[in-house]
Amino acid sequence: MLQWLPQRGVQYLHTEICRYIAKKCDSVVVSVGYRLAPEHPYPGQYSDCLNATLYFMRNLDEYHVDPALIILGGDSCGANFATVICQILVNKGDLPKVRAQILLYPGLQGLDLQLPSYQQNATVPILSRKLVVYFCFRYLNRKPSYMEDIIQNCHVPESMKWKYKKWISADNIPDEFKIRGYKAQKFTSYKPEVHEAIKEVLAMTFSPLLAEDAIIRQLPESYIVTCEFDVLRDDGLLYKKRLEDNGIQVTWYHSQSGFHGILAFFGYGIFSFLSGKKIMDNTHFLIWESVLNRPVVGLGGTSKITES
Repeated sequence: MLQWLPQRGVQYLHTEICRYIAKKCDSVVVSVGYRLAPEHPYPGQYSDCLNATLYFMRNLDEYHVDPALIILGGDSCGANFATVICQILVNKGDLPKVRAQILLYPGLQGLDLQLPSYQQNATVPILSRKLVVYFCFRYLNRKPSYMEDIIQNCHVPESMKWKYKKWISADNIPDEFKIRGYKAQKFTSYKPEVHEAIKEVLAMTFSPLLAEDAIIRQLPESYIVTCEFDVLRDDGLLYKKRLEDNGIQVTWYHSQSGFHGILAFFGYGIFSFLSGKKIMDNTHFLIWESVLNRPVVGLGGTSKITES
């Protein structure tokens, strides 16, 4: 889901979210209707989002967009697309620089399904740990297999585990997020046949958390939302740390009662959740204050926003 917020920018989000941001932020929002798996398997989704983004950025006058105020963003897998494309654009010197990226409960890696949030929220709706693996197979247009082996990280070669342990590890998750029943994983053996079945999830387009520091340090200011009851929570926490370690300004909002996909209900009256509204209100404030430099009472200049 691609979200452009100009005059102001691009977005990969649900319709109600796009309308809200366009209205509240007085911005142009371009939402990319990328082709869906399994009818259109990976990497078609990334190609669609990238091509739409490149077209938009090369034709800003057509949309009356200020090239200095472009934001890329999305939620869930849309946040993954936005992350990957933002990294790709780092080396596109012929295009305007992205002003900021907005990542709402992003999924950013397929190496470690035993991180604290993957254990704690393994069976929490809407997205369980098994569903994460299932959807990965559907993206690849393959029949799900070796589910339990993948959950135990048997698809990851030992050399890869050690190489990326500095970035993807429970050791990098703050202790406050390990309280709810987390147990360090015991050693599990690598299984080549499991790796072969789902090796694409270890590529950069699936796991942008693996991008080298040379790319990360060139990324724009970032806004990351995590939800406590989300299996993907720790992906966002790990990316936040990587960005901060490389000197990138990050504003982080953690929804203590939120769950994955909560924004799918946003704007639907009695079916909406207060936590979802708080996420969107803070997203609006972040854009308004940090990107557009228009002060909002009660939000000034903090790097962490917690749910009250």
